[in-house]
Amino acid sequence: QVQLVESGGGLVQPGGSLRLSCAASGRAFSSSGMGWFRQAPGKVREFVAATSWHGRFTDYADSVKGRFTISRDNAKNTVYLQMNSLKPEDTAVYYCAAAQSGSYDYNEGGYDYWGQGTQVTVSS
Repeated sequence: QVQLVESGGGLVQPGGSLRLSCAASGRAFSSSGMGWFRQAPGKVREFVAATSWHGRFTDYADSVKGRFTISRDNAKNTVYLQMNSLKPEDTAVYYCAAAQSGSYDYNEGGYDYWGQGTQVTVSS
């Protein structure tokens, strides 16, 4: 069992940065693939970034490549999403998710546990 709690969301101006954190409880975190998804108003939830259990493999949606970085600290049971050069279209509720397998998935169905989400708003 893994419980996930996101934090770090907020209001930021275009071009600004935010770092999201996802704190996990449960011993399974260090062996879990982790992902970040987001859902904008009126849109379906979409893949943003993911990392394997050891952090050596990562992947990103084309829309965030070069701007967002996913990382994890297994000693702290935390995964991060550093978001730079934010755009208004990045506005969404951001969710972290954990997969019992050590790999990651681009699809929601590949994840077993979800956080409650944190709001990110990019606006001047």
